[in-house]
Amino acid sequence: MSQFARVLTTLREIRGISPFFALDVGRPDPSWLSGDALLDGDALPATLDAIARRYRTGEPRVAASLFFLGYTARLLCPVVAAHVTGRAAPDIRPANLWWHHSADGLRVRIADPVEGGGIADALEPVVDAIRRVTPVARGLLWGNAASSIAGALRTLSRSGAADAEQCVAIGRRMLAQPPFTGSGDFIPFPGEVAFRRRSCCLYYRLDGGGTCGDCPLPSGGDRARLQR
Repeated sequence: MSQFARVLTTLREIRGISPFFALDVGRPDPSWLSGDALLDGDALPATLDAIARRYRTGEPRVAASLFFLGYTARLLCPVVAAHVTGRAAPDIRPANLWWHHSADGLRVRIADPVEGGGIADALEPVVDAIRRVTPVARGLLWGNAASSIAGALRTLSRSGAADAEQCVAIGRRMLAQPPFTGSGDFIPFPGEVAFRRRSCCLYYRLDGGGTCGDCPLPSGGDRARLQR
């Protein structure tokens, strides 16, 4: 079986798990941009500005974090599913991507159904590009990616694709190497994938925003009292 066939088989078999596991192939129309446009030029700054306006935040780092949360969630779910099921993982490097941001949010596709390498190598250029646009902590961005990995594992466990213990074991191996080292911990919880990250995605900084399920910060009134 060719690598095209292996990757297409992976994508076909996992796309029904949830919308985040549905990764399409090819450029749909000229409004989409190549992944390389993330790394240089005006597209990324304009996208972060649009996110800031949409969520009514004056903090560029919050917009950057929200963008990377969406980016990693949509790309890492299929990759994590491939690891869990023993299938061929798609190449999610910027050079093999198309992306589009609109009022409906971020969408991504891969250009060709080829097999990819390491997650860190695929994400590192985008982390660097975001940090050139706005000062956001590197650890926060990698924490967002770790959170996306854990979220994918939780969904896979709940879907029956693998049991929770298997998913946690895979997650621990995936997060044991830099740049994920120290990004969070899987918490023992029977029959569930429970994860607590060590950085905050800053969602609580939005009007009406709260803390996520894996956030290390106290929630609600406790957090407010700590910030006084």
